[in-house]
Amino acid sequence: MERVMNLTSLGESSCVDAALTSLQRGNVIAFPTDTIYGISCLAQNTSAIRQLYEIKQRDVKKPIAICVGDVADINTYAVCDDLPASLLGSLLPGAVTVVLRRRPCLNPELNPDASLVGVRVPDHPLSRRLAKAAGEPLALTSANISSQPSCVRAEEFRHLWPQLGLVLDGGLITSSTEGTESSRQGSTVVDLSQVGRYRMIRPGCALESTQSVLHSLGWKER
Repeated sequence: MERVMNLTSLGESSCVDAALTSLQRGNVIAFPTDTIYGISCLAQNTSAIRQLYEIKQRDVKKPIAICVGDVADINTYAVCDDLPASLLGSLLPGAVTVVLRRRPCLNPELNPDASLVGVRVPDHPLSRRLAKAAGEPLALTSANISSQPSCVRAEEFRHLWPQLGLVLDGGLITSSTEGTESSRQGSTVVDLSQVGRYRMIRPGCALESTQSVLHSLGWKER
């Protein structure tokens, strides 16, 4: 049975504590990010990863990104040693998923056939605080059935609630720059695994700003 907590009335601290407890019990939970609502579990928990795929009805061959608390945490789970020092800090925290070569310490059962992994550092205090509290990456994907529209209100994925351990309701998510419908596009996904040449995987809601940063550093699209 799902439990719904209102972020506004209960406060971030109590919600993070409850969310962490639920995650550590192996549950999949839902919470708002800087773009859309996401469903999430501990990335190092293989059983929880399987639940995540089942709830989303997602093809197991399609990878799922991870979420970490700080830009500095990315290098623990993905290779970014060769990137310009200012690049990740210019894109993140923000509505961007950076795709990099994964490190061996990341759960081998998470995207087992993939040499790359998408990494998010959302520009949302709750998302980052929860990832920091967990002490490990969160597997994070949109709170919807695959191929259905993304959700900017918790009520929009109410049909998933019974399968979740906890729902953190933060109200309507609105992009600070582009508005609600732009936010619904989700994060911009960009492959940075080849230094100096990027590949845009999904335009998302931060396409122009992401390209501006990359071009200013001399990166070319491939």
